[in-house]
Amino acid sequence: MSGTMFYSNFKVSWPIFKEVMCKLILFLAVFLFLPRGQEIWGQDRPTRQIEDDSPLRITLENSWFRESPGTVLAKRPEIHNLRGGGRIQVRVDSGSQNSEEFAIVLAREQNGQYSGWAQGSWVLIRRRDNNTEGSRIRVFLRSDFNTYIQFRPFNNERSLMDVVLYDAFLIRSLPIPIPFEKLYTLPVEAALEAAGSRFPRRYFDPQPGLYRDSRTFISEVRSRLPGLTYADDGAINENGEYVLIKTLEAQNNNGSANQAGLNCSGFAKWLVDGILRPHTGARLPIPPLKAPFETRESSMDETWDALRDPYFGLDWCRNLASIAGTVLRSASFSTLEEIEVRDWPFSQVIMRQARSSSVNTYPGFLRNAGFGFEGLHPLLYTLAIDEPNRIYLAAVNNEVAAPTTPDNLRGLPILRQYYHVAVLVPYFDERGNFQVVVFESAEETSFTRFRNRYPRQYVNLMRIPVDGKFDP
Repeated sequence: MSGTMFYSNFKVSWPIFKEVMCKLILFLAVFLFLPRGQEIWGQDRPTRQIEDDSPLRITLENSWFRESPGTVLAKRPEIHNLRGGGRIQVRVDSGSQNSEEFAIVLAREQNGQYSGWAQGSWVLIRRRDNNTEGSRIRVFLRSDFNTYIQFRPFNNERSLMDVVLYDAFLIRSLPIPIPFEKLYTLPVEAALEAAGSRFPRRYFDPQPGLYRDSRTFISEVRSRLPGLTYADDGAINENGEYVLIKTLEAQNNNGSANQAGLNCSGFAKWLVDGILRPHTGARLPIPPLKAPFETRESSMDETWDALRDPYFGLDWCRNLASIAGTVLRSASFSTLEEIEVRDWPFSQVIMRQARSSSVNTYPGFLRNAGFGFEGLHPLLYTLAIDEPNRIYLAAVNNEVAAPTTPDNLRGLPILRQYYHVAVLVPYFDERGNFQVVVFESAEETSFTRFRNRYPRQYVNLMRIPVDGKFDP
């Protein structure tokens, strides 16, 4: 192309070129000066930047919020425009035919839809009887049906505030100095400010850019799964050979025609080897992983170790995590206090049944047992926020009695048995959606399937950092 032709075309397209360049400069200015982790990937805004809809709620107070239930239930949906350009559908969700309550939903538009739980959506729940007062207000600060704040009446001067994440109450019945009906028209941010430092805002403001290494780890593991298969008691030793964990013999020497593979524990080792090999150039030997992580509490524990090996899964996970802590951080990060998850930020969980639900006390961490599965989902959510780029070795356990046999008519005592190992990866995707990936027994399974498989069991969690490098 000659210089004349280029210059001529450049002059003709200058307005378009100028517009494109301005947009590019603006994008780079925003992108480059954002702190790491604050890239503009997610579709949600930081909670402080959610457009206020209180002017609209003021106009709806008498005709929707205080009007008789019969009149409100007959209303048709309405579309309203916010001053900043957002759109809201105001509608009634009447619930089931036998429901005693109905909801007035101010559903924010998102991708042309009005789900009712897109970021900023506001819901007033009322009773169907002649009472014109509301019973709850629910606000979705993120586009996630499982995360919300809730307000309830208390007295003439105060309301009660709840913070719910995946059916766990991070805050339950926190008094705030605002009458409940004043919340009908008050900006949401003003209500949150009334809660002060008690409101855990960080759990509603995830930063998707912080989870690049977790997403890379997941992608790398997934790309290698087709080359793996399951085999009972199978693992790969430090020489890259498929062996039996119990005897360390080669798998192809056991007389089986099956393909060599990994069991749940061997697969967890394969994953940790993949994290550590880029730093050490070697795989881990198996015998140290089988050793007790710490001295047993009594000689009886040693007796049952020989008979039933109840702590195998726990010791295996602790040893893997301890070695990883030393390699990836320092020797001080190899202790049980550093690798074991022991803290949880909630004390109550919602237990859902087919037609009802109840709020139950959650005991949290139990020594040498871990956490009940009913609190695992919210625990992983809070861990993802507080500890980005961590995976968790999950040792599933429960109290188990040995079966009665002709040689043991009374059976053996009930012991806590660690009988399964999985790897859990909680993270946020590029759009800010919370996900939990489950790797177990040489495959990827869904978190729902994993959680529902163990309704009354416990899970002990060991943390391991990931840095995006993976080479098993």
